[in-house]
Amino acid sequence: MDKIIWITLAVFLIAGLLIIIVLNIMQSRKNKKFKKLINELEYEKNAIDTAPVAPELAKVEAYLKNEKLEVMYRDWQERLQDIKETRIPKITDMLIEAEYSLSQMDYKSTMYKIAKLEMEIYKVRTKSEFLLEEIKDLTSSEERSRAVITKLKARYRELYEKFVETASEYGDMAQLIELQFENISKRFPDFEDIMDKNEYSEVGTVVGAIEEMLEHMAVIVEEMPSIVLISKNVLPSKMEEIVDIYKKMASEGYPLDYLNVEFNIEEASKKIKDIVERAKVLDIEDSLFDLKVLTDYFESLFNDFDKEKLIKSEYEEASKTLKGKLDKTNALVTDIFNQIGELKKLYNLMPEDIKSLEEVREELEALNKDYITLTSHTSNNTFAFSKLTEQVEDLVIKLSKTEERLDKTLNVIGTMHDDELRARQQLDEINLLLSDAKKQIRNYSLPVIPNTYYVELKEAGDAIKEIVRELEKKPVTIETLNTRVDTARDLVLKLFGRTKEMIKTSMFAEMAIVYGNRYRSNENELDKNLNYSEVLFNKGDYKKSLELTINTLNKVEPGIYEKLQDFYSEEAK
Repeated sequence: MDKIIWITLAVFLIAGLLIIIVLNIMQSRKNKKFKKLINELEYEKNAIDTAPVAPELAKVEAYLKNEKLEVMYRDWQERLQDIKETRIPKITDMLIEAEYSLSQMDYKSTMYKIAKLEMEIYKVRTKSEFLLEEIKDLTSSEERSRAVITKLKARYRELYEKFVETASEYGDMAQLIELQFENISKRFPDFEDIMDKNEYSEVGTVVGAIEEMLEHMAVIVEEMPSIVLISKNVLPSKMEEIVDIYKKMASEGYPLDYLNVEFNIEEASKKIKDIVERAKVLDIEDSLFDLKVLTDYFESLFNDFDKEKLIKSEYEEASKTLKGKLDKTNALVTDIFNQIGELKKLYNLMPEDIKSLEEVREELEALNKDYITLTSHTSNNTFAFSKLTEQVEDLVIKLSKTEERLDKTLNVIGTMHDDELRARQQLDEINLLLSDAKKQIRNYSLPVIPNTYYVELKEAGDAIKEIVRELEKKPVTIETLNTRVDTARDLVLKLFGRTKEMIKTSMFAEMAIVYGNRYRSNENELDKNLNYSEVLFNKGDYKKSLELTINTLNKVEPGIYEKLQDFYSEEAK
């Protein structure tokens, strides 16, 4: 029992020692972390304190030759003094407080003080950097400004040389540009005077002015020759040519009012005058662009004139074609309506066909009115030929649709006439076919003609009479006539085929009986069958007679059918 107690106590002791060790380790790490942060902040404070602000400020003393610089110098001294004597000591005190809190293991207070330290160091560092930048801006301004002015002098010489080489291209503006170059050249001595007086605050103004003037001169040197050339020569020449062409075409009857040529030339002249006046004071903003716009406009006028000339020719050709088609269609429609009464007598026209013709006539009347309006517009020069051409094309399209509609109606009437002629031709053909069938019956004297044949003959004759009666009707109903023709043709063709088949079968049956007579004396059964075949033949049942004869003969002479077919073929030839 005592042993267990001792073991338990040992375990608790070991656990307690382990906890203490872990807590010490954690506390040590936290201390090291905060200590590191405090050291880093102290380093930043020292960096601010040792920044080269004071040495740079000492350089300014050499430039103190005017009141403005002295005011700036005193301000910089006061700001540096505030950083050195107030801000830095304050940061030092805050570092000491943070270290003390850390030594007391007051981590919450330590964190708060470190955060305040970071903010304060950031503000002081910013002020120090900004102050150093301001001072350097002054101390390095001479070197920087002289580098810039050197480049500007080179740019000046480059522009001036370019101007001198092409001075003749500037016309009246050359003298003005020369004076402006002189004004710019005077600014360089001003720069030297400012530098000698250490008035560095004025340097930026002088340098900026020179840069701006040179930028402006670069544009002047680049664009002024084109402005002079276009405004003095190109555009006046084009405008004069435009006016001549415009007057000539107007006298020839071209409708050009829609182009507003006279007004636009007047406005262009005002614009050119304004550009020239502004150029005299070297104000050429948007001048080249405006001149190019005017140039493009007058170029487009030339294209418009050429287009009108071309379109006039196309319009006259299209108008002539339209007139020809209108006259032709007018004459055709007039002729149709002059004969409409006769057509109604000849053919049973449908109401929709008559209505279609009436609508065609109305459409044609509207087209005639539109054409008269078009010709009036042409004669009084109201519209441009491009517009008139569109109207002509529109009328041509409408006329084409009217012609298409008229053609459909005329095709119906023409089809009726064609169907009537075709019916008469087919009537002749049907009569010939029927006559041929009758002739064949007469030429081959059959012992008996079946009653069904006479019935079919009568039906064919009646059908032919129906065609004749339909053709004699006025007006003719084409649909009924075509039905009558189809019926009669089918009946006559059927009769003709029946005639040929009946004659062929009867001839074949008679030939088979005659051929079988040679076996009568030897074959009683055959003799009996042939006698019955003769009875069937004389009754007009030629098909059964042939079948009985062939079947009977095939018993005594196999293949007799093919042999008789050969005989029949020879006889037919």
